[in-house]
Amino acid sequence: MNLAEMRTIVRRDLHDEDSGHYRFTDAELERHIAHAVKDFSEAVPLEQTTLTATVSGLRDIDISGLTGRVMVEAVEYPAGKFPPRFQRFSLWANVLTLLGDEVPDGSDACIYYGKLHTLSVDSSTIPAMYEDLIATGAAGYAAMEFAAYTINQVNTGGAQSPPDFLTFGKEGLSQFRRELKRLGRRNRIRTRELYTPWANPVSKTIVSEP
Repeated sequence: MNLAEMRTIVRRDLHDEDSGHYRFTDAELERHIAHAVKDFSEAVPLEQTTLTATVSGLRDIDISGLTGRVMVEAVEYPAGKFPPRFQRFSLWANVLTLLGDEVPDGSDACIYYGKLHTLSVDSSTIPAMYEDLIATGAAGYAAMEFAAYTINQVNTGGAQSPPDFLTFGKEGLSQFRRELKRLGRRNRIRTRELYTPWANPVSKTIVSEP
């Protein structure tokens, strides 16, 4: 699916298919689609890996080149070993610091990270199974904005009245956000045997002295 096809779906959901009397311009719908794509990316980022050179004797790795980064999942150093040697790390702004016993010698590190999805005039990184979810979110944002814009303007009521758009928008965004919460990376159970956590998990049954 491309951006034009997504716009068509969103217009259909909004009942805005009369090309001679569109309520929403293409630019307005594209802004709401971009908003929905960003929200989706925060919950389900596009999974990527990249090889990045380290600096001999330094634990810090500059990852400012990872454009659109949402999160860093894991770091393998040195890259290419079997089994993989995943390292503890900390992250501050665009600096990733390796915290393991091994000090980098200039070898490559492999960074596993998530980035923003793209939906352009030519292509999309959004899995097909989630395209309707993006459309639901975009239509919800569009309806909410339209309701806010027209609430104090003269209208003739009916299906196009601001309260109807407000209700439609709220319901759409509620469904969108519930599904994002369900899909969210923070809620997914994943088997993790990659590396020892930097901080020990907090026990729910043992009280520690301060």
